[in-house]
Amino acid sequence: MQLESQKLSIKEKIGYSLGDSAANFIFQTVIMFLMFFYTDVFGISAGAVGTLFLVTRIWDAINDPVMGAIADRTNTKWGKFRPWVLWTAVPFGIIGFLTFTTPDLGPNGKLIWAYVTYTLLMMTYTANNIPYSAMTGVLTGDPEERTSVASYRFIFAMLAAFLIQGLTLPAVKYFGGGDDQLGFQVTMGIFSFFAVIFFVITFLTTKERVQPDPEQVTSFKQDIKDLMHNGPWVAIFFLTIFIFINLSLRGGISLYYFRYYVGREDLFSWYNVSGLAATMIGIFLSKPLATRFGKRETFKICLFLTALGMTFFVFLPPSGIVAIFALNIIIQFTYGPTIPMLWAMMADVADYGEWKNGRRATGMTFSAATFGLKFGLGIGGAISGWILSYVGYVANAEQNEMTLDGIRWMFSVLPAIPYFIGVGILFLYGIDKALNLQIAEELIERRKSYKVA
Repeated sequence: MQLESQKLSIKEKIGYSLGDSAANFIFQTVIMFLMFFYTDVFGISAGAVGTLFLVTRIWDAINDPVMGAIADRTNTKWGKFRPWVLWTAVPFGIIGFLTFTTPDLGPNGKLIWAYVTYTLLMMTYTANNIPYSAMTGVLTGDPEERTSVASYRFIFAMLAAFLIQGLTLPAVKYFGGGDDQLGFQVTMGIFSFFAVIFFVITFLTTKERVQPDPEQVTSFKQDIKDLMHNGPWVAIFFLTIFIFINLSLRGGISLYYFRYYVGREDLFSWYNVSGLAATMIGIFLSKPLATRFGKRETFKICLFLTALGMTFFVFLPPSGIVAIFALNIIIQFTYGPTIPMLWAMMADVADYGEWKNGRRATGMTFSAATFGLKFGLGIGGAISGWILSYVGYVANAEQNEMTLDGIRWMFSVLPAIPYFIGVGILFLYGIDKALNLQIAEELIERRKSYKVA
């Protein structure tokens, strides 16, 4: 089977991509609004939220390799990974709704509710998203087509993010009528309903094509050993940690930045929407840039420019609205091409492992990388909560100068540091454009010899 025979139809690319729209109806809400919801609506202290994020996300990260191993060993008439998208759809929606529900409990009861619902949410996300992400590696063996489907995926993810970041606060105010607890509950119920529908569409419109050798003997211990000796995977693992430290830290503090530092919460949705528009343009450029320069080189340059632009936010005064919007548009544009590349590179790393070791463990490869994602989210979320507590943040009150300075630095220099570290890590990622194509062609030939199970 040649690479040309593994081109995907537009229908399948869109169908697959709706799965990321579904996940982002919940995941984006968690990244952008959950910390604010917990501190200013639900009623938990910032320090307690920081600890909650660290404990639950690290616990969830530990589950990722287990889920990857389970997915790799799942055998159904629908494939290894597609069924999990279907099986987890309804539980994901229900738990997402409950996470943004405020029960009539005391402080300790609320904290227990938050720990239970958020832990279940992240565990369900693991059972859904690891198989879903691993599908990038089995829909096609063509590395350029993978970049294409990843670009489609993240365009649809950004469309969902448009809705989440642009409409969440207006929807909360509309449905709540002054009661933000009710507003968040109803809004999240709507998002969760559409997430379930989209997951079902993803299941119905996709097909798994890349299969491991049917005679391959599976071994969890050997899978882990193979990953530890897969240099490009190690680089992707640490890169993922630092990228998601940034996303959790900066994403979680964004609404505080506009509400308390800028003093213009009414501009927050417009800020997000304008930035996401620039991100989508960047995503459209992902495939041509990767084809021309290779994924690794494009990723390095774009991530460096993003980190540099982020750093400049520390110099912007609260009154500099135009500069805040303009700089955000620039950094979101430069960051855009990196979004699909990260996940396409994970699929390439799975190919590299098969090419080098003669064994394929797509689910393990993606799950171990998402372990880094969860670990990064946990660290970033914990840093946000702990620093807010350290600088004296008080919910729904006028903040002092120390608190405002803390919010400003958490929105600029501090989240830029993980991106600069990520640029350094990319120098250690050993798969360049030429090797990527060589691996793809050689694996196509090798798979011709596999016996039918």
